[in-house]
Amino acid sequence: MRIIGTVGLPGSGKGEAAAVAREAGIPVVTMGDVIRQECRNRGLNPAEHHGEIATALREEYGLDAIAARSLPLIRDHLDDHDTVLVDGLRSTYEVDRFREAFGDDFLVVSVEAPFELRAERLGERGRDDSDSDVERLRARDERELGFGMGEVMDDADVVVDNTGSLTAFRSRIRTLLRDGPEASTEAER
Repeated sequence: MRIIGTVGLPGSGKGEAAAVAREAGIPVVTMGDVIRQECRNRGLNPAEHHGEIATALREEYGLDAIAARSLPLIRDHLDDHDTVLVDGLRSTYEVDRFREAFGDDFLVVSVEAPFELRAERLGERGRDDSDSDVERLRARDERELGFGMGEVMDDADVVVDNTGSLTAFRSRIRTLLRDGPEASTEAER
């Protein structure tokens, strides 16, 4: 059993890592989906209220609330799969919750890229909910880091630098998913 949790600022490549996992037949639990569902449960538009509801869940149910709501989804996948990717860690409280549940079988992977490259990528997405506006991206980074994401990134088991080609990044993620952190050519912390 292996549970791989990804962390990274917007536009770093977490979504692409999740896509690689899905292509490999590895189930993905996206923590943001838990928040989007809660927005819908409250009659709110997830595109407009995602950050607000993420904060509210943590205030109402504890700083590990989103991880706690993700655990049943992860366990369901473990019934039929040896590996599950958890997309979107935000805080050490979430990491602690997953480590409590899965022990050494939980691995944190930080996907990293500089601000300018992330802003460019998000601008190229051309989605209505894109954070292509630099000030919006800075504000989102600040909110995410306020949840403790920087600490999670600093303490990650594996760091994947995503500044090269998409092909190279996807190859590194496939290797990590297939062979584990021992086979990764990236710096480990």
